[in-house]
Amino acid sequence: MDQIILFDDSKIRSNLLPFTFTRPVGDIRVGILKIKEKWEKHMMLPAGFFTEDYLGAKFPLINAPAIFINGALCPDEELVAAIQQLKPEESLWKDDYLLAAKVNSPLNFKIEAIPRKHALQYPDPIRLLTQKWHIFQHNGEEIRRDFQLVTKRRISTGCSDPYTHIYNESAVFIEPGAKIKASIINAEAGPVYIGKNVQILEGNLIRGPFAICEGAMLSMGSKMRGDITIGPKCKVGGEVSNSVFLGYSNKSHDGYLGNSVVGEWCNLGANTNVSNLKNNHSPIRVWDYAKGGYSETGLQFCGSFIGDHVKLGISTMLNSGTVVGVGANVFGEGFPRKLIPSFAWGGVGGFNTFILKKFEDTARKAMEFKGETFEEEDRAIIQHVFDLTRPYRIWDKSF
Repeated sequence: MDQIILFDDSKIRSNLLPFTFTRPVGDIRVGILKIKEKWEKHMMLPAGFFTEDYLGAKFPLINAPAIFINGALCPDEELVAAIQQLKPEESLWKDDYLLAAKVNSPLNFKIEAIPRKHALQYPDPIRLLTQKWHIFQHNGEEIRRDFQLVTKRRISTGCSDPYTHIYNESAVFIEPGAKIKASIINAEAGPVYIGKNVQILEGNLIRGPFAICEGAMLSMGSKMRGDITIGPKCKVGGEVSNSVFLGYSNKSHDGYLGNSVVGEWCNLGANTNVSNLKNNHSPIRVWDYAKGGYSETGLQFCGSFIGDHVKLGISTMLNSGTVVGVGANVFGEGFPRKLIPSFAWGGVGGFNTFILKKFEDTARKAMEFKGETFEEEDRAIIQHVFDLTRPYRIWDKSF
């Protein structure tokens, strides 16, 4: 076997919407790396995807014998060793979840067709992201794991700024090209990873576990309270706690974001604030796409889940447990509903539909601004998601 294929488990994929509207499960970032990147580094093999047909052009499948691995599964050394020991047509399970299988015909892969007579049960604990809140819930531990993986046998470039103070410098890794000015970095509670060409402007307070990826920026005077990942080319400021920015998104100004996940190509306007705790301290409920209703998270602290290409106007307020679908544009006073459908345009006063052509123009400009290109395969995915999510836009009677 000379490649890995990360497959979408249908029991899990719908629980990870809206993020899996626009990507396979294995393309989600948690910790420093995407799940795909974790497996490639552990197994020293290239990885592809077995996902929804409409995502296939951007996330292709190579038809060759492969080790199929659940795209929601985060690796550790013991799990990697168990998967590497699988023989052809053998599979590894944890209860009713397929973790991995050696498959000779990838195009015919189906979980239900895996022969259970060659099934092995994995005895140890695993980290399987079966719910969208698991992305932030397990982020701190995944930063710790990835930090060891990414920095092994490497030397940090260090910080030359005389006005920056670092606590527990041995747990801070700084990649080449990173610039840090007059900030405080505290890695006593967990490691801090600073990627290539990152800019950390004056007056930042950073507490680990914390990861900021290549080309990203922290605005002046930000407060990063730990268990945070900031993906590549993001611009982040204000106060953030236990949240994940998947990449290419902006929250440049003041405002609080906690226990949340932000997709790619989003912009959170100045003074955007996200509630992560109910006034009565009761557990928070979140929209469940598979169920078609709200489900309990069991969490006292849970913020918002913001899909790709979302724009939030200045002073937007989101309630705890809010889910914002792909391409929504939200603005105005007050708290909007806790499920904001994909391509919604409006706020408390009501919603219209974001016209697809205007959305594409906005998306193209946003991507060009960060040096990326809105490709035809991106347009096709957006068109499919637009059609797929029509039933949620109950105000739109045009279908």
